[in-house]
Amino acid sequence: MRWQQLFADLQAQFDEEEAAAERSESASRARAEMGAVRLSQRLLGSLGAAVSVTCRGAGQVGGVLVDVGSDWLLLEDDRGRQNLVATAAVRAVAGLGRRAAPPERPGAVRGLLDLRRALRALARDRAAVQVVLDDGAVLTGTLDRVGADYVELAEHPADQPRRAEAVQGVRVIVLAAVAVVRTGLPGFG
Repeated sequence: MRWQQLFADLQAQFDEEEAAAERSESASRARAEMGAVRLSQRLLGSLGAAVSVTCRGAGQVGGVLVDVGSDWLLLEDDRGRQNLVATAAVRAVAGLGRRAAPPERPGAVRGLLDLRRALRALARDRAAVQVVLDDGAVLTGTLDRVGADYVELAEHPADQPRRAEAVQGVRVIVLAAVAVVRTGLPGFG
């Protein structure tokens, strides 16, 4: 009878130690997996959610998270304006859910959609924009060209279309200085 009790106690201790080791390994594995999640994946898990982004130079930018690229995110605010936010300018994000998107395979199309391509689409559409720089400066006009590490902005008043007589000058902006590019502002065509 004593031997049976001893073996039962030893078996219970062994089972508890094994369960504790498994819990510890599982927690360690979860931490390692979370450590590999990139901000873009974390954001993709909250598409359609209302979020608030704190940006260098632009302050708080809020809206519904519409899309995420490799180095940008797109928010639509309650006035219908779209805010293309450079991830490099992001300091904090509030309102994200608990989910993250699974990692994408190398070469996935989303990974190729960088800030330059998004800005090229705006330049191609001749969309009037407001560019907020990482130092807080705000420029308005139409994007003319996008280079490898810069964008050219034809500066003109927000209430006028891009016409030669309205253009006050062309400014070259280093892409690394871009915090937010807004479209759909009142007075823009």
